[in-house]
Amino acid sequence: MTLSLFDQFLSPTLLGVPLIALAVALPWALLPAMTPRWQNSRLLVLQEWFINRFTYQLLTPLSLGGHKWAMIFASLMLFLISINMLGLLPYTFTPTTQLSMNLGFAVPLWLATVVIGMRNQPTAALGHLLPEGTPGPLIPILIVIETISLFIRPLALGVRLTANLTAGHLLIHLISTGVYGLLSMMPTIALVSYLILLLLTLLEVAVAMIQAYVFVLLLSLYLQENV
Repeated sequence: MTLSLFDQFLSPTLLGVPLIALAVALPWALLPAMTPRWQNSRLLVLQEWFINRFTYQLLTPLSLGGHKWAMIFASLMLFLISINMLGLLPYTFTPTTQLSMNLGFAVPLWLATVVIGMRNQPTAALGHLLPEGTPGPLIPILIVIETISLFIRPLALGVRLTANLTAGHLLIHLISTGVYGLLSMMPTIALVSYLILLLLTLLEVAVAMIQAYVFVLLLSLYLQENV
């Protein structure tokens, strides 16, 4: 039971070739492209409105130097939402349940914000490691603690996204298995469980979007500290 429960998080293969590259490339093919027509389609207008509102909310607290990251943040947001939503479909694979992939996004972007801070304002960047007004005996301890918390940030980004999506998929799998097993023995309880499963699926749709937004929002906050 344990092996079959977690098999859904294994990368699918075809003739021994991992298909994770196809799962990662699929969201970009589903996004609508610009057309030479004067009036765009409703889907393209909705996408442009979403990107504009998202970038406005995300970049308002940042200085003008941080606005250069607008394209990166908007692309990452659409990519994560698309992958998370596609992973809720039956018989699909969710790449963002893999910690290695999430760390592959989190570590380079977090490192870029740190490098920008050390290059543009090294004094202020190093000042985050020591709060103002710290007593003298606590200075070495606080520097060690703040340094550890700084390096834990990308790990927390990746683990948060992985854990939330993995927990949701496991709950859906467990409840759907229970509904299938109870259908012949206790139809009433199976119906109640099915309604719970529908509500949980709606919750997972919200979680898929919220976790993508939180991932990009935290990156923007890290960038705000260094620009």
